[in-house]
Amino acid sequence: MTNPAGHNLPANAVAESHEGEFGCTLMDLRKLMELRAADAVAQISAHYGGVQEICARLKTSPIEGLSGNPIDLEKRRRVFGKNVIPPKKPKTFLELVWEALQDVTLIILEIAAIISLVLSFYRPPGGDNEICGHIASNPEEEEEGETGWIEGAAILASVIIVVFVTAFNDWSKEKQFRGLQSRIELEQKFSIIRNGQLIQLPVAEIVVGDIAQVKYGDLLPADGILIQGNDLKIDESSLTGESDHVKKTPDKDPMLLSGTHVMEGSGRMVVTAVGVNSQTGIIFTLLGASEEEDDDDKKKKAKTQDGVALEIQPLNSQEGLDSEEKEKKIIRVPKKEKSVLQGKLTRLAVQIGKAGLIMSVLTVVILILYFVVDNFVIQRRTWLPECTPVYIQYFVKFFIIGVTVLVVAVPEGLPLAVTISLAYSVKKMMKDNNLVRHLDACETMGNATAICSDKTGTLTMNRMTVVQAYVGNTHYRQIPKPDVLPPKVLELIVNGISINCAYTSKILPPEKEGGLPRQVGNKTECGLLGFVTDLKQDYQAVRNEVPEEKIFKVYTFNSVRKSMSTVIRKPEGGFRMFSKGASEIMLRKCDRILNKEGEIVPFRSKDRDNMVRNVIEPMASEGLRTICIAYRDFDGAEPSWENENEIVTSLICIAVVGIEDPVRPEVPEAIAKCKRAGITVRMVTGDNVNTARAIATKCGILTPGEDFLCLEGKEFNRLIRNEKGEVEQEKLDKIWPKLRVLARSSPTDKHTLVKGIIDSTVGDHRQVVAVTGDGTNDGPALKKADVGFAMGIAGTDVAKEASDIILTDDNFTSIVKAVMWGRNVYDSISKFLQFQLTVNVVAVIVAFTGACITQDSPLKAVQMLWVNLIMDTFASLALATEPPTDSLLRRRPYGRNKPLISRTMMKNILGHAVYQLVIVFLLVFAGDKMFDIDSGRKAPLNSPPSQHYTIVFNTFVLMQLFNEINSRKIHGEKNVFAGVYRNAIFCSVVLGTFFCQIMIVEVGGKPFSCTSLTMEQWMWCLFIGIGELLWGQVISAIPTKSLKFLKEAGHGSDKDEISRDAEGMEEIDLAEMELRRGQILWVRGLNRIQTQIRVVKVFHSFHEAIHKSKNHASIHTFMTPPEYAADEEVSQSFLDNQEEIPASVSNLGTSVLLLDGEAAPHDNTNNNSVDCQQVQIIASHPDSPLQNLETPV
Repeated sequence: MTNPAGHNLPANAVAESHEGEFGCTLMDLRKLMELRAADAVAQISAHYGGVQEICARLKTSPIEGLSGNPIDLEKRRRVFGKNVIPPKKPKTFLELVWEALQDVTLIILEIAAIISLVLSFYRPPGGDNEICGHIASNPEEEEEGETGWIEGAAILASVIIVVFVTAFNDWSKEKQFRGLQSRIELEQKFSIIRNGQLIQLPVAEIVVGDIAQVKYGDLLPADGILIQGNDLKIDESSLTGESDHVKKTPDKDPMLLSGTHVMEGSGRMVVTAVGVNSQTGIIFTLLGASEEEDDDDKKKKAKTQDGVALEIQPLNSQEGLDSEEKEKKIIRVPKKEKSVLQGKLTRLAVQIGKAGLIMSVLTVVILILYFVVDNFVIQRRTWLPECTPVYIQYFVKFFIIGVTVLVVAVPEGLPLAVTISLAYSVKKMMKDNNLVRHLDACETMGNATAICSDKTGTLTMNRMTVVQAYVGNTHYRQIPKPDVLPPKVLELIVNGISINCAYTSKILPPEKEGGLPRQVGNKTECGLLGFVTDLKQDYQAVRNEVPEEKIFKVYTFNSVRKSMSTVIRKPEGGFRMFSKGASEIMLRKCDRILNKEGEIVPFRSKDRDNMVRNVIEPMASEGLRTICIAYRDFDGAEPSWENENEIVTSLICIAVVGIEDPVRPEVPEAIAKCKRAGITVRMVTGDNVNTARAIATKCGILTPGEDFLCLEGKEFNRLIRNEKGEVEQEKLDKIWPKLRVLARSSPTDKHTLVKGIIDSTVGDHRQVVAVTGDGTNDGPALKKADVGFAMGIAGTDVAKEASDIILTDDNFTSIVKAVMWGRNVYDSISKFLQFQLTVNVVAVIVAFTGACITQDSPLKAVQMLWVNLIMDTFASLALATEPPTDSLLRRRPYGRNKPLISRTMMKNILGHAVYQLVIVFLLVFAGDKMFDIDSGRKAPLNSPPSQHYTIVFNTFVLMQLFNEINSRKIHGEKNVFAGVYRNAIFCSVVLGTFFCQIMIVEVGGKPFSCTSLTMEQWMWCLFIGIGELLWGQVISAIPTKSLKFLKEAGHGSDKDEISRDAEGMEEIDLAEMELRRGQILWVRGLNRIQTQIRVVKVFHSFHEAIHKSKNHASIHTFMTPPEYAADEEVSQSFLDNQEEIPASVSNLGTSVLLLDGEAAPHDNTNNNSVDCQQVQIIASHPDSPLQNLETPV
């Protein structure tokens, strides 16, 4: 896939050099493809003598295609170019280094370091040190004073390291992203006829002269001229901006352009222009020629510090979209607003940044004031001109300390952690059959609260088989033998299926011996062709008799028609039309039917109702898709074929077949996992409502006895629209919470439902919706959804373009894996935040307090930068690559409003900060006495490093290192080492950091302001560091609820405030659960007694009511369950463990709290279990008014 040499030459030069090899040149074809409609038809017939003649000139056969000879293909690539648009040049490493240098904080540090360097070399002429203040206090330190440049140089070196690390991360991320895109490119294939065989060819291998088979849902990969078409309609909006679908026919408008979408129909085209010579390629070349795009890119990149899927609005409206998609989709079209996590992170980073800025300014101001007051007020020195450089040196030192506080405070490691976590997840998700197109979709999936899934292929195996048939007034529960059917009926069935199915659908022999035959093309059609094979007939023989060229007209299947019809000429004159489609729709168009003898008899509405009741509904209730096959003859004058409503009517029904598409065996468990994880799965299908209900029950989306809705598209629209036909959010809000199955739905219904759920403000949280889609018309719903999943196998190119993630195996279980990875990303970011904010709080307070009390930060600028490096790069690498565990699916989704930092995390951050601050201040102010060493406090400028401050620095870093292990758990778990061995990256980072720390302390010397320590001192540092792990156990034992003062941070949108109770209960706090187990036991016992008393009372009062009066009012009174407030007598801890509540309580309308404390959206109104029992008890009396009352299950 390299750029062919010919691309760099002028088109004429390429054409002239091979003039004689083909009957038309590259420029001829380019000019021809610029024409449209009538102009193009005139040019083709006038200059070329028709499309067939163009095929002859290009040395290709309109039916057989090219021979596939490698020499011929290579020659065509040389003359007409390859079907590749060269990708934009990636940024070089140096460009990325330059971009990393633009960081404002780093620029400030660089300036400060340079000033420090310059001033350290400048010696004031004859200035007396005593007069100017203490720079070096004794002669031995004079020499040390000469090495003042080291600190400035070390800061510069640290800055360079940070810049290179950032640049390297950006470079590897871009490389990975390009790899991802090229994989998407390689997976895009197209149907090409070579040597008479239809093959799936990678788009890059298509050459001029190839015969391409175009069908509904394709994204055209090259320009071409239509040879033969069936009801072909193209969406050319990506090139022209016109949204209307353009009808294509060989005689009126045969020009097909690359980058356009096939919205309806099918056909064959000869490829006339590829790569940079196609219409899309030409536009892209024009865009690439201007440097504006690159400049644009830089601006956009600078704005987006975090490397999360740069979603950028190109300046060139829609035109460049498809060309860029075809290139290497680096620039994304804006699909949605900022992702949930990005929004929260940005808000949090800004808050922390502001706090850091205030602290750093305060630090500098206090240091300068202290210095000025001490020197010029208390010691009454005068400002001498020769002392100015010395004073400036002091001020620069203060400035550097202030900037360092800011550097440590600003969590610039957040974008890095997000990028690493997402990149790692994306790589791993590929193995789980999730091809991620937009990086942020990975993280959004972790917040998903609802999944709207297709049925066919996602929940089912998409392997269609006809298992029942209704032919000649007989319902066959198994495939009938061919001799049972009248020959005429058999022939009609075989012809009706063989001709009226896309010729691209076929059944091939199994790949492995003993395997199932392979189904290629539309799976429903493959099921019907399999039915023909089961009847011991050969569909291919029929197709050879009636090749595609002989087909007169085709009304292709689309979501509105829900049927397909094919018209052929009869040998004796006139026309015959075969139709197939959804049975209830087709039967309404039938007015006659074939009986047992194969004779045509009338088919009245009464017969239709009987058939629906006795045949279609029983088939559908077994989960079968019902398809009706019919035909009609036109023997008189030729009708007006454009008037479809008059053509596809008055049909003769041949047969109705029941097609089974078995549920994937792994789906019920995956749906059960979703339910446990607090995700609602809804099925949106075009199938019959009974079929959909049966499949939904098999999958576990519906369970008997639940109060959920199954609606058809029509009923759904009636319920949610007003008189004007507009969708009302209020009406929709009453429907969607209970809706589980939407059958006979159109793509518009799907989009309406998705939009309605996303926009809804019902409940405590706004919903995050994932949608699956495979058809062209699913595009709007896929784009509107928070995460759109397209089918990799059955999906059309249009659906894939609109999606965020492509399921390479079309399997619902892969979506569940995506949820797990998404939640893992979220938790990884939270782990990193918990770790980084602890370091931030401690480092900032230490630097600030130390500076104010001792005029110097106990942690030097270079040391702070090393801590920053540990915090940012290494910690993000260690904590962002934790593999996911099944426990992630045992909690409910966080939702849009859940703060990034929960109260449990805040407890951990503050708890560890307290420990570290106490230790650091103890060492700073009493460490010299404890270890019997010289004090490092108030050391003069440029004095050598002290053992005292080296111990402070070393202990501080070791505490961070052990706290990194604590940070692996964010929900208060006790075992922080669980699964640590499965993460090799984490282990190597911790050990690597520890080794580097030893080197810095023992060898770092002056640049790191360190001096070597004794073994005893090392042991003490290590002991204090390990104390972090013990302290972590103490913190995790304290229940979060008892610490009322704790607040959360990093909220999502402020629109929907969560109620206080829900907020408190939302968190997983394992310490609390442990503490409460004892209480729960006796509370449960007490509760059971209370419940039994209540039930007895209710029955007693009801019995009295029955005896007093046998009116219906008392029954209604009873059927309405008594309301008990959740907090009335039932303790909170009891509710936490609601899974163990006896059925009698849970059905008495108590608002039961779920796992994470979120109140159930509705009280249990469908009290089937209790009601049924009560009905049985009371109905035993013959005179009971409840005798005839039944609760449907």
